[in-house]
Amino acid sequence: MKRILLLLTLYPALLHASVDLVKVDKSENRMMLLENGQVITEYHVVFGENPKGHKFQEGDERTPEGRYTLDYKKEDSSFYRSMHISYPNTEDEAKAEELGVSPGGFIMVHGQKNGLGWLSFLFQKFNWTDGCIALTNSDMDYFMERVNVGTPIEIQW
Repeated sequence: MKRILLLLTLYPALLHASVDLVKVDKSENRMMLLENGQVITEYHVVFGENPKGHKFQEGDERTPEGRYTLDYKKEDSSFYRSMHISYPNTEDEAKAEELGVSPGGFIMVHGQKNGLGWLSFLFQKFNWTDGCIALTNSDMDYFMERVNVGTPIEIQW
């Protein structure tokens, strides 16, 4: 009986694992949530129309590459729910200034366009964002429950 009570007490904590890193592999359209180096969840994700390579300027439809932070959640997003990626960092801003362009910004992990979530079976087959990382709405719910503000995100090709 004590073991059952202990399991029932620990079960909610096991369901809500503490994600300490989000890894994105753009070449595989894959996002992984990690806890202590172990993958606890994997998602199929999509990006902008031009996903290969690092984002250098606004409008290039690329998702930045490198290590950033998920720095705030947005519940009133135009794309279901979202979490902001801390792009551009100082290095990105310096490179954009060197090129004489705007680095862009407002890069998010988000769900589907409001009102169109039922079409995610189609939208998740091609890259359609302006440089964000898109999930299905149900995957976005799971993501938002398990990923805290301040969690690092590593994005690579």
